[in-house]
Amino acid sequence: MASIFSKIIQGEIPSYKIAEDANYFAFLDIYPIAKGHTLVIPKKEIDYIFDIDDKLYQGLFLFSKRVAKAVEKVVECKRIGITVLGLEVPHAHVHVVPINTVYDIDFRKPKLKMSEDEFKNLASMIRSYFK
Repeated sequence: MASIFSKIIQGEIPSYKIAEDANYFAFLDIYPIAKGHTLVIPKKEIDYIFDIDDKLYQGLFLFSKRVAKAVEKVVECKRIGITVLGLEVPHAHVHVVPINTVYDIDFRKPKLKMSEDEFKNLASMIRSYFK
């Protein structure tokens, strides 16, 4: 069965897309722990990140770097942090999260509540800086 992320890639489930190419897809997390929290995924559905072949794995992190550079142009923060948990959805993914302290990547924190317009505007602004 296709993961929720595969359904997002196929357009079966809407998302606030940041960027896409032949192998990768990035979109805003709809339950963000910080403004600009973005998920970056390979289009190929692979559950465990360390099962990804080397070329796709390297490309995933290079694509994530490009996403992070775009996010940091839009969201005020000291750094962009990344984490890979891999327990929530059986599809490898990288969390790209704007941070100001080491405690900002804590998934126990209350999730931010944003309106659809806020998500759309944020995604549009980040997309404009994606290179």
